[in-house]
Amino acid sequence: MATLRDKKEKKKEKFSPEITSGVFIFPNGDKYEGDCIQTELGSLERNGQGTHTSVSGIVYEGSWANDNMNGKGKLTHPSNAVYEGDFVNNQFHGHGKYTWPDGSYYVGTFVENRLEGEGEFYDTEGQIWTGAFRFRAAPGLKFKLNMN
Repeated sequence: MATLRDKKEKKKEKFSPEITSGVFIFPNGDKYEGDCIQTELGSLERNGQGTHTSVSGIVYEGSWANDNMNGKGKLTHPSNAVYEGDFVNNQFHGHGKYTWPDGSYYVGTFVENRLEGEGEFYDTEGQIWTGAFRFRAAPGLKFKLNMN
């Protein structure tokens, strides 16, 4: 005799969401244009490639999974600060590049939205500082001399 658990497992196996594309406006005015799936419960989730634009002007272009920024993407703020790289569950996580509005930028490792690990900082004068970054600290950075 099949149990309730067996029936639920069979139902899960049969459900296979299809990726569709469209434009969706959220109640707060945010806009999403791209791929999504309809979950087993009937709600829509961002999955695949898409662009989300907030009413405040923040734009994310890239990969989505489970309704979160996951994979490669680019997040642009109205201030012109830009992060381009790896995302995990809506956070900068992995390898990426963060550019400040003044044009200086960091290329390297991020952990949960923090500069964390080996990387290089390029200042507004074009000088390169390399070493280990620990969120807001970077003890022992070395100046990288380019003799071109």
